[in-house]
Amino acid sequence: MTDLTPLLARATALVRLYSERGLTIATAESCTGGLIAAALTEVAGSSAVVDRGFVTYSNAAKTAMLGVPATLIGRVGAVSREVALAMAVGALARSEADVAVAVTGIAGPGGGSAEKPVGLVHFGLARRGAPARHAVHTFPDEGRSAIRLATVAEALALLEAAADARA
Repeated sequence: MTDLTPLLARATALVRLYSERGLTIATAESCTGGLIAAALTEVAGSSAVVDRGFVTYSNAAKTAMLGVPATLIGRVGAVSREVALAMAVGALARSEADVAVAVTGIAGPGGGSAEKPVGLVHFGLARRGAPARHAVHTFPDEGRSAIRLATVAEALALLEAAADARA
């Protein structure tokens, strides 16, 4: 089980920042299975900030819930820049949120390859009125929980930066 305690101070600050700015968040999560939303909703007052979270672990869920084309997933794979961006844009389109963050990656211990190793995570960030952004990280293969925790930390950092961005 991934312990979110190390990220709670950061999540608290993020909820406060979004609340002060009148912004709301949606999450679209694959490899984290809802941990980003869990970190945010652990904070009292998060209901003013968190609109909704989509846990789209399967490819079918990415398509059904977020509108990610199955042909895109078939062509580039679920763990890709294109799918992360489509997930973020889809989460924004299917929510009332101002900002959406999406993650898709390989947390391990298996499932990696030479091209897509364990620890590879693609991030998408969409904010209303602004172009969607992408980030990618290959976290050290220090175990599933460590990769998922590092992914949540990076997603929170992207949300922090998005709060400061001008739409």
